[in-house]
Amino acid sequence: MSYKSYVPGSDAQFLDWAENLTETALQSFEAWKIPDPEQAIGTRVTIFKDKLVAASQPNRGKVDVLAKNEARKDAEKALRTYVQAYLAKNPLVTNVDRGQLRITIYDTTPTAVPPPTIPAEADLLFPATAIVKVANIRPLTGSADKKAEYGVRIYYGVMGTPDETDRFRMAQKPQTGIDLPHSVFTRRRSHRFQFTRSSGKEVFFCLRYENSKGEAGPWGNLISAFIP
Repeated sequence: MSYKSYVPGSDAQFLDWAENLTETALQSFEAWKIPDPEQAIGTRVTIFKDKLVAASQPNRGKVDVLAKNEARKDAEKALRTYVQAYLAKNPLVTNVDRGQLRITIYDTTPTAVPPPTIPAEADLLFPATAIVKVANIRPLTGSADKKAEYGVRIYYGVMGTPDETDRFRMAQKPQTGIDLPHSVFTRRRSHRFQFTRSSGKEVFFCLRYENSKGEAGPWGNLISAFIP
C-alpha cells in the first residue's frame, strides 16, 4: 500500500495513525538502530489525545479547541521529524515495515529504459590529415529521452580491397549501416577517428542510439566523405 500523504487529515485518524506508528516503531527500533520513539516523540501523542477528548465534550470552549489544535501541531511536527530522520530512507526499514507504519512506500524497482525510437545523425569534420571527426551527434527528428541516457553506436567502414593489414576494408559501397564492418560506442556528442594510411579513401558512417542493455534504435542515414 502506498500513501501520497502519510499524515491523515482528521484528528481521529491522525491519533490512530500516531499511536500505531509509535507502537510499531517501539517493537523494532533497536533492530532498525534508531532512537526509542517514546523518547524521541515524548508524551506529545498522549497530550494530544487528552486535548482531543476535552475538545470533543459537549461543554467544550474555544480554549479547549485551541489547546487541541496546538497539541496536534506539536505532535505532528515531532512525528514528521521522526519519520523523515529515521524511517523514510532507513535501509533497515523494509517496505513491509513502512506499510505497517503507514508511511510512504518507495518503489525500488528500476524503471526499464525502452529501446530508442529515434534515429541519430551527425556532421563530419576534418581537423587534420587522416582525421575524421563525427561531431554534433543528435536525434534526426524530435529529441531523445534525456532521462534514458542513451548512448550512440557509430558504425563505419573504409572503401578498399581487403588485405592482411585491414581485412575489413569494403570492396563495395554499403547500402545500410548493416554493411559497415566496424563500430564504436560513445556517450559523447562527438568521436574522433584516425585513419592512418587511408588518405584519399572514402569512409562511410551510420549511427544508432542504444540503451544500457545494448538494445538499438532505428538506423540513421549513411554519411560519407573522403579521408583528408
